[in-house]
Amino acid sequence: MNLVIDIGNTYIKTGIFEEKKIISHQKLQRKDFVKYLQQSKTEYPKIENAMVSHVGKMEPEWGKFLQKEFSTVEFSAHTKLPFKNTYQTPETLGLDRIALMAAALEKYPHKNVLVIDAGTCITYDFLDKTGKYHGGAISPGLNMRFMALNTFTDRLPLLSPENSAAFLSNFLGKSTFESIQVGVQRGVLQEIWGFIEAYDKKFRDLTVILTGGDAQILFKSIKNTIFAPSYFLLEGLNSILEFNKFK
Repeated sequence: MNLVIDIGNTYIKTGIFEEKKIISHQKLQRKDFVKYLQQSKTEYPKIENAMVSHVGKMEPEWGKFLQKEFSTVEFSAHTKLPFKNTYQTPETLGLDRIALMAAALEKYPHKNVLVIDAGTCITYDFLDKTGKYHGGAISPGLNMRFMALNTFTDRLPLLSPENSAAFLSNFLGKSTFESIQVGVQRGVLQEIWGFIEAYDKKFRDLTVILTGGDAQILFKSIKNTIFAPSYFLLEGLNSILEFNKFK
């Protein structure tokens, strides 16, 4: 069995896998992580391997526990991957983007796949049907755009995304509140539609996967996309861990 861990600045996401099948997944606060590790070791004594990816701070005691109890791989730009990476600056490529590509390859082999991750930033990443990663794009996410309007103007208020179809389908805001909501949310949709259209013209039989914290808000307005589960990135980490077992 495998334990995969994605350590963020605020939360930690974990998944326990039996080969390729996810058995359990959780989202934890950092203060609860040591207790979780101890409980997982007791509840799942067959866990032998672990992979940890971290953009947030990795506490020394966490690393010691993982190294002591499991055969642990620390995910980095130098970790061997199950796909060919043609990115020109792999050391600057986000580990989350790499993990999502591994998940795309695992779930949709021999297909052209565009993964759109709508989180703090919106990332677009493309893997072709031969298993070659080509790169993609990064743009500001919904909340970042709302913050920019407030930060760089004197009078516009700070808003947050509203989960309302009206702001995604409408072009005409009737108040400042509505104008900001329509501008940001509809603007993001137009961007996503544009990227999908551009990829679809160049690559036939394109599979589009939407994931990330804001995916739920956007999903119904983007046709012919696959809504990835919240543990999609964890599946990618597990795929990379499985690949490295035999290296």
